[in-house]
Amino acid sequence: MEEDNKQLSWAAKLDWLNILSMLNLESISQIPKFKKEKALKRITKFYSPEALLEFEPDYLDKLVVNELQELMKKELLLNERKQERMEKELRDKIIPLKSGGIIKIDPRDLKDFKGNPEDMLKYFYKKFLGKDDDDKDDDNDNYKEDNTHYYI
Repeated sequence: MEEDNKQLSWAAKLDWLNILSMLNLESISQIPKFKKEKALKRITKFYSPEALLEFEPDYLDKLVVNELQELMKKELLLNERKQERMEKELRDKIIPLKSGGIIKIDPRDLKDFKGNPEDMLKYFYKKFLGKDDDDKDDDNDNYKEDNTHYYI
């Protein structure tokens, strides 16, 4: 056990946030612990601990990313597909707003509003445009339509 800690002392130089960004992941919990350990042990097989301690941190991060990509092919592919699906859904919701089209609304989103139209409009504005209603400056819009109303 103590020998494993000596061999993995180079792992303290790793920048896990950089590794996550290279893998397009949001959280360290998306990488299973056993796969992290396996990747580190595989790298230790190819290089001596002394050589690994001499490498630049960026190079070590790239080594770990390459090993994790090899070990996590399925998870990374599923994550990529999930992100593509979310981007497509977002495009499907936002593009109709820009071109004045029809917006798809899920009735389950409306159950929390107990008849208050102001809260509902603020919710939709935030959901589709990603901003709070207070962030919008109606006076500076270049549109010729009435800027005092919400259009859904």
